[in-house]
Amino acid sequence: MRSRRDALRTIGCGFGSLALAAMANAAQEGSARNPLAAKKPAFKAKAKRVIFIFMQGGPSHVDTFDYKPALIARDGEMREFLDSRTIANSGSKAATPQRILKPLWNFRRHGQCGRWASDLFPETAKLADSLCFIKSMQTEGIAHGPATLFLHCGATNFIRPSMGSWITYGLGTENDNMPGFVTISPSSGNGGPRNYGTAFLPPVYQGTALGKAGSPAAEATFNNLRNPALDRAGQRRQFELMQSMNAEQLRRRPGDNELEAVINSYELAWRMQGAAPSVIDTSNEPPSTLAMYGIGEKETDNFGRQCLLARRMAEAGVRYIQVTYGDNTANPAWDQHSNLPKHEQHARAVDKPIAGLMRDLTQRGLLEDTIVWWGGEFGRTPYAEKNGTGRDHNANGFTVWLAGGGVKPGFSYGETDEFGHFAVQDKVHMHDLHATILHLLGLDHESLTYRHDGRNFRLTDVHGQVVKEILA
Repeated sequence: MRSRRDALRTIGCGFGSLALAAMANAAQEGSARNPLAAKKPAFKAKAKRVIFIFMQGGPSHVDTFDYKPALIARDGEMREFLDSRTIANSGSKAATPQRILKPLWNFRRHGQCGRWASDLFPETAKLADSLCFIKSMQTEGIAHGPATLFLHCGATNFIRPSMGSWITYGLGTENDNMPGFVTISPSSGNGGPRNYGTAFLPPVYQGTALGKAGSPAAEATFNNLRNPALDRAGQRRQFELMQSMNAEQLRRRPGDNELEAVINSYELAWRMQGAAPSVIDTSNEPPSTLAMYGIGEKETDNFGRQCLLARRMAEAGVRYIQVTYGDNTANPAWDQHSNLPKHEQHARAVDKPIAGLMRDLTQRGLLEDTIVWWGGEFGRTPYAEKNGTGRDHNANGFTVWLAGGGVKPGFSYGETDEFGHFAVQDKVHMHDLHATILHLLGLDHESLTYRHDGRNFRLTDVHGQVVKEILA
């Protein structure tokens, strides 16, 4: 594993170093410095990278990992509920009668830890002893757009840098020949590129998209890795000429962040031509590995390919990897307002690939220093929306899980009320989750700042507490 990563780190650096030398001679302001070079964490880190498995649309926590017997016992009863969603829908702050809806799938205890999981996720449930559940999540935003932006950027409306960009800004990449932040099959809706954008951070820290939601993962690639018009020697001459001219421009315009970002992006793109094709080429994976991810099976092939690419990105030294299960339609994948049974279709598509990713990371020794984070932008209500067959959005209490990278395995933290409606014990705000993940990476969320428009900004704004109780 390590030898592969070391090899990837050195691929392409011969030609790239020539360009860097030219830039260093042409610009004395340090334009040759690679802003994506690995940086030391502020303190001893327990993890080196993050894989965020984003379940777009908000899976129902009370149908997956938050077992609530009261929902079964009181199924069909009318009860008054009051939350931000009912206020928004009714325009009134009066509690609204709603019909309690039991989970549609059976729950069972799993592993030596005895954690609850429903039959929606049978393969993931087998790994319960490796998972750390947070069942008291709260967030901002009751609609998909604001909540998704808050999940990724720590703000519902202002244009702020994404979490992956903050992490890459703070730590750089483990591999100079690969981006520090890659987003696999991102959606164009509910924030779109803002969810992996840099806002006011230097553009070099923006996420690099690999494929897009709604398109086959088998076709996902980085564009323009090959030049059909020039051979490698011709490309080298062209590249060196272009970068020397860019460096001369930078010498005349010192401090131009956008120009410096362009120069750095060209340099990275040149190095990626040597490294990236082998990283995204899965044809050399053994059949046993493909089967573990569900590749080749109709239901799981697409997301299995996304998860396999995530493992290969982690192995190649990419710092922050996001894997989106979603689409580009008006209603995000897990958004079942009137057809909750469709959760089963989505669960079948992702369950085996997620478990395969976890097992693969473990057998390769990567899970111990990789944070795997699973979750959506919010959860779902314990009542049936409009007395129908689905659930509405619930930002007041929901579940995510983490694994690897310094969190307690087989652990559960926090609780919602008896119906799974509101977080009531050991509440964890999304700002707290962000702060905790940064802490595991060796970053202080209060010190990781960037000055813009006369003030220091950070991912957690002026909020956030590290949830020390979940740290191993």
